[in-house]
Amino acid sequence: MGANTREIRTRIKSVKNTQQITRAMQMVAAAKVRRAQERVVAAKPYSLAIADIFRQVAAQLPQGEYRSPLLEVRPVKRVALIVVTSDRGLAGGYNANVIRMGVNRLRYWKGEGVDSKLILIGTKGVGFFKHSNFDVVARFTQVPQIPTFAEAQAIVAEAVKLYSSGEVDHVEVVYTTFKSMITLVPTTVTLLPAAVPAVPVTGETAVVKAQYVFEPSADVVMDRIIPKYLETVVYHALLESAASELASRMTAMSAASKNAKELVQALSLVYNKARQAAITQEILEVVGGSNT
Repeated sequence: MGANTREIRTRIKSVKNTQQITRAMQMVAAAKVRRAQERVVAAKPYSLAIADIFRQVAAQLPQGEYRSPLLEVRPVKRVALIVVTSDRGLAGGYNANVIRMGVNRLRYWKGEGVDSKLILIGTKGVGFFKHSNFDVVARFTQVPQIPTFAEAQAIVAEAVKLYSSGEVDHVEVVYTTFKSMITLVPTTVTLLPAAVPAVPVTGETAVVKAQYVFEPSADVVMDRIIPKYLETVVYHALLESAASELASRMTAMSAASKNAKELVQALSLVYNKARQAAITQEILEVVGGSNT
């Protein structure tokens, strides 16, 4: 066999090895994305409960008597964006799409004459903004692939510190919402100033409000509720992002495995043709030699 057939055989082997890797990554992502979806569903009742308590307690406070720096709406001169990306690659367009959303928000605020700061989640976001002129005030990397509440608490603590100190007047979270395995939507939500959650649309005509007795005081209760509410917002964003990343990786690895299979088939056809041509050439040489 000639050098050409050896090269094709080597390439076929290489593509098959790559296909085994992409299949394994696809299976791992498929298993983890189910866990991530379960976490999103499991966290929802807690998030709804915190939002409902926040809403009802705020409604029972005398108008104008409670003031919190986290509720204070100020003229926006400086903003902080929390951009949620992943620590790992090979996830299709997941990171590119959320980074594009972040860049669009930065451009929007720049057009408004507002300075921007960044809190970056994930090494992909850190790497992208590494050589930019934006002020990166905090970086969170090596976040567990299925995030825990501890990561949300650390991120919120950084955002609250910036807002309470007056370093920023507005904080947004840029992340990816998981709609389905093939529908992942880059999303922006306002974290600070904190706003009383809107009443969810349930289709019920009457809503029963609980009556609360504040101990030791309403101010202390609200001071505890607001940070918890902010943490649930960020935790929800982290879980949605994790599910989106895994779904995007599963889809990307599935497409890669399919492409590898088609490439192996095409290379095998070329290899068989080259091999047949080499055999035919050898036969012709033998026949030609016997006739001389």
